[in-house]
Amino acid sequence: MAVAFVRTISRRSRRSILSLSFHLSNPRPFPSASPIALTPKNYSGPAFAPFCGFLRPPAPCLRCPHRGLCGIPRSDDDLKVAPLAPPGDPPKKKGKSAKNKSRVDFTKVDPTLLPTVILVGRPNVGKSALFNRLIRRREALVYNTPDDHVTRDIREGIAKLGDLRFRVLDSAGLETAATSGSILHRTTEMTGNVLARTKFAIFLIDVRDGLQPLDMEVGKWLRKHGHGIHTIVAMNKSESLDEQGLLTAEAGQAYTLGFGDPIAISAETGFGMAELYETLRPLLEDYMLQLPSDNHARDVISSDAEENGDCKSPLQLAIVGRPNVGKSTLLNALLQEERVLVGPEAGLTRDSIRAHFRFEERTVFLVDTAGWLQRSGKEKGPASLSVMQTRKNLMRAHVIAVVLDAEEIAKAKTSMKHSEVVIARQAVEEGRALVVIVNKMDLLRGKHNSILHKKVIKAVPQEIQTILPQVTGIPVVFVSALEGRGRVAVMRQVVDTYQKWCLRLPTARLNRWLRKVMSRHSWKDQATQPKIKYFTQVKARPPTFVAFLSGKTHLADTDIRFLTKSLKEDFDLGGIPIRITQHSVPRKAELSKKSKKPSARMNVRILSEKRIASTELEKLMYVSVYYDSEDKCEVFKLREGKYEMGL
Repeated sequence: MAVAFVRTISRRSRRSILSLSFHLSNPRPFPSASPIALTPKNYSGPAFAPFCGFLRPPAPCLRCPHRGLCGIPRSDDDLKVAPLAPPGDPPKKKGKSAKNKSRVDFTKVDPTLLPTVILVGRPNVGKSALFNRLIRRREALVYNTPDDHVTRDIREGIAKLGDLRFRVLDSAGLETAATSGSILHRTTEMTGNVLARTKFAIFLIDVRDGLQPLDMEVGKWLRKHGHGIHTIVAMNKSESLDEQGLLTAEAGQAYTLGFGDPIAISAETGFGMAELYETLRPLLEDYMLQLPSDNHARDVISSDAEENGDCKSPLQLAIVGRPNVGKSTLLNALLQEERVLVGPEAGLTRDSIRAHFRFEERTVFLVDTAGWLQRSGKEKGPASLSVMQTRKNLMRAHVIAVVLDAEEIAKAKTSMKHSEVVIARQAVEEGRALVVIVNKMDLLRGKHNSILHKKVIKAVPQEIQTILPQVTGIPVVFVSALEGRGRVAVMRQVVDTYQKWCLRLPTARLNRWLRKVMSRHSWKDQATQPKIKYFTQVKARPPTFVAFLSGKTHLADTDIRFLTKSLKEDFDLGGIPIRITQHSVPRKAELSKKSKKPSARMNVRILSEKRIASTELEKLMYVSVYYDSEDKCEVFKLREGKYEMGL
């Protein structure tokens, strides 16, 4: 009876399935409680072929979340057996539950409002490796030196851990027993100053070495200097102990530090990042929810203004030079804070430190590079890595500031040494803008040094122009970074050079300039003078121009140098490299265009009208085409005995 009923329904449209579900919900069940699978493989009947699904008991089949009505598969489902849900349980929803849903969307928060997390610990526990893991880039130097400190400055970056976004700080290794005035003592003081401005800290220990006495001292130091800071203990380098099952014993030792349950991670392999995410997420969400809503709205408006182009574009500035010329001191003077470690020791900076600030409504990104500019083969360990990192950061910069030592210039009577000349020429070849800064001018003051002071100011620009003839008009700024003099002059010169580097000149203005320049240039042979059809700028940053020439003639090197010099003088483009390329338009192309036009006199046949049947009129129905001196066409038509002229 039920089979006959199903056969009747199968002949109808698909909309009649509702009546099928109604009749199958009667209290008379099937003889067997097990589902009956009807597929084309085990049943080839024409009545059940359209269903190709599963007939289940009446009540459960209506609650199957993986099937359509009465267990019939939907069009987007495959023919697989799906488990039935219990009758009393509601269908489960796909996706994340409300409990795991994040309360704050960190990807839409302004970077200046993100929470800050600092990485602390004794030397060589993997802080820089974890920093690179969190920011997803290899920016911090990582080198296995148990007896030396690789990181000496505070490095900042935006961490991306799942959907979490926060500012992460990489600090130097802490040694509380360092002598006063040493490098370790200064790095510890710098870490303490930064720790006072953070709310969260990740205390790293090396689980392979176990809990060391220095770890206990760092823990005491954190309790003393980190009031109100939530500290998370992370047992780094745990990938090998996880296989041996020794993490429980090591976690018991780490628990004695008094900062709660430790987390087993591995910065090198990424082990334990999910557990670190689950630990940080509620803390960072609570911090963001405590911020006033006015700050969020103000930052959203400012970010929208930047996207619309109301704010000026950011500027990338790299500070380069030989060791101990005052690069880090200049960075602190520009930022007006003790951002990086300074001292009389040569080669104090190892990492390329990146910082940003605002100058005249413009965002400026500063990069303080290490003092090694050339790889001589003698550097080993972190020194060799610093050279590679310095060259990498030079390629990212827009403007490169080469810092010179005024005292050494006065003693050696030379402005730039070989290493500085090499890096300046490399910057010019890469198309970067160049600014020269002469530091330590305060050492040339007084009655005895007044003559040297004047000589340095006069000789340095002339000598730089002789050493770097590729770029004329390189700006030179004389400052004293230790006293903070010349800070505004440096930034204004950098911004002015950057604006010239991004300059775009219209084609009409360039061609008017070209006619004046070509007329005042003295050509040796007027017959061989290249005919420049037009001159245009195809690219900025750096400015790149193309000269289109007629025929096979090319501009000589002297002509290109003349045009480059004229561009820099007439448009005030000193201090930036200018590139001029030439493109010749062959005369064959011009002749081919002219050949497409009709000859001086030719006959073009026009279809006669149906009314004209005689052959005599057809012979007269021609059009004569003439070309005058201005390439204008005159057409004379004879149509039905009338004379017409058209242009």
